[in-house]
Amino acid sequence: MKEEKESETNGSFAVDFDAPKNYKVILLNDDYTTMEFVVNLLIDVFGRKLDEAFEIMQKVHQEGSGVAGIYAFDIAQSRARRAMQKARGSGYPLKCHVEPVLDERF
Repeated sequence: MKEEKESETNGSFAVDFDAPKNYKVILLNDDYTTMEFVVNLLIDVFGRKLDEAFEIMQKVHQEGSGVAGIYAFDIAQSRARRAMQKARGSGYPLKCHVEPVLDERF
C-alpha cells in the first residue's frame, strides 16, 4: 500500500511529509468489569461525553469490543496503558489493545 504524501510550500521550497497514521484503542469485554466503571473510564481517560461513553460501553458489552478512541500511536498507547492501570487499581481485569486504523477516510 503506497503512502499518500501531502506537500506544503514553505517560502521557496516544498516540504513533503507522510500524514501520521492513526491507531484505535479497543476495549475488550470481560465478565467482571462493571458497566459503570467502563462508562466512567471512557469519560475520564478518553474524554467521551456521557451519551458517547454509554453507547461504547453497550457495544463492548453486546459485541465483545468497542473503539474507545482514535489517536496518533504514542497517544493511543498512553491512553490504553492508563485505562488498564486504572482498571487494575480498581480491581478489574479490563483489557484493551491498540491497532492501526486501516481505513483513513474518517
